[in-house]
Amino acid sequence: MTEFLAISGDYVIYVAIFLGILLIFEGLRQMLSRDEDEKRALNRRMRFRQKGATTQDLHEKLLEMNASLDDTSIMARFNRLLRQSGLDIKPVRFVTVQAAVGFIVLIVVASILPLTTALALGILASAVPLLIVVMVREQRMQKMTAQLPDALDLMARGLAVGHPLSVTVGNVATDMPDPIGSEFGLIEDQVNYGDDIADAFAAFAERVGTEDARYASVSVGIQHSTGGNLSHVLRILSKVIRDRATMRKKIHAISAEGRLSALILSVLPFLIFGIVNFTSPSFYGDVWHEPLFKYFAGAALTLIVLQTLILFRMVNFKF
Repeated sequence: MTEFLAISGDYVIYVAIFLGILLIFEGLRQMLSRDEDEKRALNRRMRFRQKGATTQDLHEKLLEMNASLDDTSIMARFNRLLRQSGLDIKPVRFVTVQAAVGFIVLIVVASILPLTTALALGILASAVPLLIVVMVREQRMQKMTAQLPDALDLMARGLAVGHPLSVTVGNVATDMPDPIGSEFGLIEDQVNYGDDIADAFAAFAERVGTEDARYASVSVGIQHSTGGNLSHVLRILSKVIRDRATMRKKIHAISAEGRLSALILSVLPFLIFGIVNFTSPSFYGDVWHEPLFKYFAGAALTLIVLQTLILFRMVNFKF
């Protein structure tokens, strides 16, 4: 009876750990979720106006965002990361969430594992929200890169029929969804407050941080300084961006076999070690306490890490 109660108590602890992790995940999902109702506006700038924000509020927000573009401090980079991810969350609140996640994991794990292990797992768990933000940011940047050619085409068509450049930017902000709609809306607000259109596009390129956005900024800046057929330039730039995306997908598909081979070769040593240690524990157990074993094991682990870095360097292409 005592053994049964002990086993039942262990199961209760495991269930509590599972429920705690599930609640943490659901809380993070709801906090970071950006699901939108169809009745809402197309982009965050319009929704900001719907909440009752005045034009002065938008201008102050714009100045706040552009003021930190040249700041290279850690806090400014962190703010830029949150801003580029598109998540409406303050840095203080985000750090609080990180600390809460780490503390909850620490308390839960400390009841069944040593304190040092629980502390290490708590630190790792506190980094999970940051990893989620990084992934959300990468998805947003990819979506913006995919939307940019359509935005440039829309601008080119507007310029071709005689609309001013500021009007075509406003059309993109109104007609296209996030994230490109909000970014072009900020360009429109900046121009409406008297800034130069070239400077507004330069700030847009700095906010976004992608190569394609810099191409668009340079194109507008050159045309604004020297003149020329900007509509034609934007059409060509749109085609170039689409062709680069197509080439990137082709390279990704061609290198799939190499990336899979690199993954298998990187995981295989650990898989072999686990199988051998499971089927024949004495194979490593007999020499585990030898003085030289840790040095040979460290050398082998170092070589495996170097192999992994070299292999993935060979099959990942930057262009």
